[in-house]
Amino acid sequence: MEAINDVHVSEPGLVVVDVAAADDETAFAFHTALAARWATTSVERTTRDAGQPGVRLRCYLDLRQPINASCQMPTPH
Repeated sequence: MEAINDVHVSEPGLVVVDVAAADDETAFAFHTALAARWATTSVERTTRDAGQPGVRLRCYLDLRQPINASCQMPTPH
């Protein structure tokens, strides 16, 4: 993955989230759960590191947004 840019963590409450998951579905489900609670960047694809298991995904979120207390985590299928 590319280096974290200073602007992504320039203020308290800004977070860079690197996800390692077994597959795309799991990585995107985790991102969806984050996006349901905080402002996040959109993600369209995962990456694979040669010789490493699973997939990787990076997103950026803003914890300064108030958490929606009524938000429920999705039920697994």
